[in-house]
Amino acid sequence: MIVRKAFLYWALGLALALAGLAAHAEASCRLAFDIGSSGVRVGASDSAAEAQVDIDYLSPLWAGRGLEETWKPTVAALNNLPVEAGFSPACDRVAGAFSAWRLAWQQAAGDTTTLMARLQADTRVAVLVMPQAVEGAYAYASARQVLGPQLRTSHVLDIGGGSLQIAGAQTTYGQALGQKSWHQLLCATLRPSASATCALQPMSADDLRRSRSLLDDKFSGMAKTLGQRTTLTAISRPITRGVAPAVGLLVGGKTSAKDQLSAQDVSAAITRLAPLSTEKAGALLTASSAYAGYLLSDMLLLEGVLRATQGSKIQVIEGRLSILPALLADDTAFQWSARYGCYLDRFKVLGPDAYFSDPATCMPR
Repeated sequence: MIVRKAFLYWALGLALALAGLAAHAEASCRLAFDIGSSGVRVGASDSAAEAQVDIDYLSPLWAGRGLEETWKPTVAALNNLPVEAGFSPACDRVAGAFSAWRLAWQQAAGDTTTLMARLQADTRVAVLVMPQAVEGAYAYASARQVLGPQLRTSHVLDIGGGSLQIAGAQTTYGQALGQKSWHQLLCATLRPSASATCALQPMSADDLRRSRSLLDDKFSGMAKTLGQRTTLTAISRPITRGVAPAVGLLVGGKTSAKDQLSAQDVSAAITRLAPLSTEKAGALLTASSAYAGYLLSDMLLLEGVLRATQGSKIQVIEGRLSILPALLADDTAFQWSARYGCYLDRFKVLGPDAYFSDPATCMPR
């Protein structure tokens, strides 16, 4: 309950901070890094520019090797990306790390904490491992900022590589089932003798039944967490550029409006796609061929979310969304950056929830 109340107060503060971000930027310069499952992106409070680089954080974790091999490319990204973007070296800086780093902490808390301390020593960047609720709130704040009146639902669905967030103004739900992590779990469940990045297709009726049962179990607490009358907008590429156009091709767009998907159409598309091999699916869905390997698992994931929320449809909006404005506006993150030794001490004990403790209670050093 304490964490819950802390999150609600923090979310309110974030909304107010976002509203005044431009005024804040005039007084001081901030620089923020988004360390996702697939790479690093950087932005600044006084510039519209961004820079990014691809780094695979999930594969070494799934292989049980930790994040040590990502240290050098991460140091290079934190040091070089601001230079490439032309940002001032005098800016205050912080990095938000998300689902892959939460998994790293779960696997080896001590090693992850040590790696974070080394990164700060070599780059002057404090890496904070953000709680799932904070990641979801960032996504909702970004959607509100970018979409404005186009956002007509109570929550946004954001599917990343390692996790998904369903976030609204007052409630948020997260699960470590992103595009890649859900596909990997299905491979381990349905094709245990194959590699972690197996070809799932074709899938039998029993495969589909087991997949849906697995999701129902994973999402069993979703409705209670989000509350009644949850409506959703999909904002991430696995849906906007993968599932949505594929469903349109497979069912002919007979019942789904242009900017939304119906649960009925998603299920019909799954039925048609499941018996096909990945190669045949890619050939059939040329407009979505880049997503062919994940399309069926993405469809099942979306279908599971709609089933768990008892939703008959989901709004789909393509937009260039970024959590960087929300991270740049997050005063708590920058307070922890200035007290990073204290943060790491608490992170050893609390993990990502160290973020919710009070930086002002840190003892001076």
